[in-house]
Amino acid sequence: MLAAYAGYGLDGFDFMVYTFVIPTLIALWGMSKAEAGYIASATLITSAIGGWGAGIMADRYGRVRVLQLTVLWFAAFTFLSGFTHSYDQLLFTRAMQGFGFGGEWAVGSVLVSETIEARNRGKAAGVVQSSWSVGWAAAALAFWAVSVLLPPDFGWKVLFWVGILPAALIIYIRRNVTEPAIYVETREKTAPATGQCIGVPLRTAHFLDIFRRPLLSTTILATLLSTGMLGAYYSVTTWLPTFLETERHLSVTGRTGYMMMVIAGSLAGYLASAWLSDAVGRRHSFILFACCGALLILAYTHMPVSGGMLLIGFPLGFFVLGIFSGMGAFFAELFPNTARGSGQGFCYSVGRAFGSACPALIGAWSTHISLSQSIGAMTVGAYALVVIAAWALPETRGRVFSVEAGATA
Repeated sequence: MLAAYAGYGLDGFDFMVYTFVIPTLIALWGMSKAEAGYIASATLITSAIGGWGAGIMADRYGRVRVLQLTVLWFAAFTFLSGFTHSYDQLLFTRAMQGFGFGGEWAVGSVLVSETIEARNRGKAAGVVQSSWSVGWAAAALAFWAVSVLLPPDFGWKVLFWVGILPAALIIYIRRNVTEPAIYVETREKTAPATGQCIGVPLRTAHFLDIFRRPLLSTTILATLLSTGMLGAYYSVTTWLPTFLETERHLSVTGRTGYMMMVIAGSLAGYLASAWLSDAVGRRHSFILFACCGALLILAYTHMPVSGGMLLIGFPLGFFVLGIFSGMGAFFAELFPNTARGSGQGFCYSVGRAFGSACPALIGAWSTHISLSQSIGAMTVGAYALVVIAAWALPETRGRVFSVEAGATA
């Protein structure tokens, strides 16, 4: 849990740093809002490929070694982003960073879900998910610090250079993290005659099994669920700093305060949703958070700024981010042991790819309608998709992973 928590938190820092420097790069490079959205979307599209690929590799080679690879990858390309001098160069480095960014969640989430017992799996996965808020807060504070201490044309580079620090996590993982018992036992049972061990490919299951019956409908619905959640989330978080500057005309300090209120709410939302997903079930928790999130986003983007308006940032973060707490446990419980990495990696990552179109669409729409209207319309539609998919999927709360069945029982 500690390794996954640290990895996902650092993942969050590396990804969210870009959202804070968008206004700076628009001013320095003359980059358009649409181009800024394309960079964000490119990162998310490649993260979809990286997430599914890492999930497949985790099923074949082990969760722990693939987790190390993903951390090293996203840290290295975040660091290199600080040396770019144009839109095209930054587009390339951020797209490459996406491969590791997507893979880290897919592998870390499976690792935690297979380690924690069924009755506490939702809470454990939610606690790990909450580390995103910590990384996001660190990115917001780092942006505020460099804005105060450094000139804009140098400060944004420093933010990316700091992204190399997650590479140090690999040392901890190598020394302290072992493969989950369920993964080891499944390998021994499915390939006993070959003498295969950790690090040697497991060939008894095919990663395309998730597209065959009886898993096909589950794969489609779970992908739609993540598409809606991630589409709404990316719509808000990618454009919120720019929205606060260009349409609310807040200073750097004002924007940072606004964002910290949202981040504080998200941390509370992650923890509350983690408990709720075990208490009332995954599906009911998703539906509740989606409905509340849609209403709050409409209020957030259309109400005028005031002292009291700041407070709406807390419940906004609570519901928009908190909805993700049960996802890692839910997806792990939907797929059998031999295809868990592939299934979880595909559904979350392809949902991320579809959701990644939202920032680009908002950037394009904002040339015709206001940014607030673009954000509001996109997020409401995305959350409607969440409600439909959650309603159609089975409830998995308390499901036990069974080696004998090779699946969930």
